[in-house]
Amino acid sequence: MAFGAQELRVLRRALAHALHPSTVRALDDQAVQDCVRLADDIDEAVREGARLRAFLVADLARYRAALPGTAAGYLELLEDVLATGYRPGADDLAALRALRGNPHAAALLDRCRTLAEQGVRARLAAATEATATAAAATANGWAETAALAPRPTIPPSRTRLLALPGGLTAADEKKPAPRPDPPAEPPAAPQERPRPVPTPAEVFPPKRPAPPAAPSQRLAAG
Repeated sequence: MAFGAQELRVLRRALAHALHPSTVRALDDQAVQDCVRLADDIDEAVREGARLRAFLVADLARYRAALPGTAAGYLELLEDVLATGYRPGADDLAALRALRGNPHAAALLDRCRTLAEQGVRARLAAATEATATAAAATANGWAETAALAPRPTIPPSRTRLLALPGGLTAADEKKPAPRPDPPAEPPAAPQERPRPVPTPAEVFPPKRPAPPAAPSQRLAAG
C-alpha cells in the first residue's frame, strides 16, 4: 500500500494529534474531513487487497491442479501470492517436492517450509494463549463466586451441664472409667482316664486242644 504526498500529510497530522493531544490545536472541519477521507481510502485499499488475494489463490489452485505442464506459471504465481501474506499449505508443499528437480522450485520449497513452520508455531501460540486466558478467567470466576458465597456460621458452644438427675457430675466425668472384669473362664471338663491298651494275647487268645474221643466199647456177649 502506497500513500501519496497529500495522504502522508493528513496521516502525519492525525498521528501527531493522537500522540500529543495537548500540544496540537483542535482540528478544523477541513482536517476532520481529510482524516475521514483517508480512513475510507485505506479501508477500500484493504478490501481491494483481499479481493486480489482471493483471486490469486483461486488461480494458484487451478495451476496446481494442472501440474506438471503448468510448472513455470505455477512457480511465478506462487511467488506473487506469497508476497500478499499467503501461507502455503500441504498441497503446495507436495507440488514443490514433485518439482524439486527445478532450481526455482527447490528454492521455493525451502521458503515455503519456513513459512509453514512459522504458521504452525503462530497457531500453537494462539491456541496456548487462548487456553491460558480461558483457564485464568475460569479461576477468577471461581474465586469471585467463592468470595461472594455466604460463609457458614458456627453456632457458639453451649454451656456444659454439670449434673443432671441420674447423670454424671463433673467429678465423675474426670474419673477414669473402670475397666470391665475379664470374662470368667469356663470350668475345665473332667479328664477321662485313658483306657488300657489290650495285649495281643487278650485280643487273640490261644486255642485249647480238643479232648481226645473216647474209644468205642464193644459189648461182650454174655
